This record gives sequence, C-alpha cells and structure tokens, in this order.
Amino acid sequence: MPTRQFSIDFKTSAVQLVQEQGYSIRAAAKSLGIDPSTLRAWIRKFGTNAKSGTPAPTGEIAIGDENRRLREEVRRLRIEREILKKATAYFANHQL
Repeated sequence: MPTRQFSIDFKTSAVQLVQEQGYSIRAAAKSLGIDPSTLRAWIRKFGTNAKSGTPAPTGEIAIGDENRRLREEVRRLRIEREILKKATAYFANHQL
C-alpha cells in the first residue's frame, strides 16, 4: 500500500488543532484520519515554541516543500503582473 503524502499546510493545521484549539492528539488524529504517532511527529517537527511562539526548526524536506510552493507562487504572480501590464497599455492607448 503506498504511503499517503500530506502538504505542509495540512500538517501545520493539524498541529494547530492540538496546540491552539486544545484538541487531544488522539481526537485530532482520529478526526483527520491519521495515526496519532504521525501527528506527534508533526508536532515535534512543526510545533511552536511555547515561550516565543516561533516555529520549531524544520527539516530539509519542509524547506524543500516551502521552496517549491514559493517558486510556484512567484511564477503565478509574474504571469499576473504581465497580464496587468498589457491591460494597462491597452487601456492607455484606447482612451477617448
């Protein structure tokens, strides 16, 4: 059976259920359809430091996922910017 892969957003949301909304690990894991040990590992990896509220150190995999997400966002924003430039030029040339 292939292993399921979850996005960073899903993992951090699951961690927030436990840390910020007060769910037990077992209850949160059951509602999300994952194993409690998996959720515990995510809490260790993606949880927040209780004193400072800063994210705990993440591994190289999380950094790679974040880089891919950010590169995709940059690509999308560049396309949107080009569309807006062309629209601005079009409307500037077609004024009464």
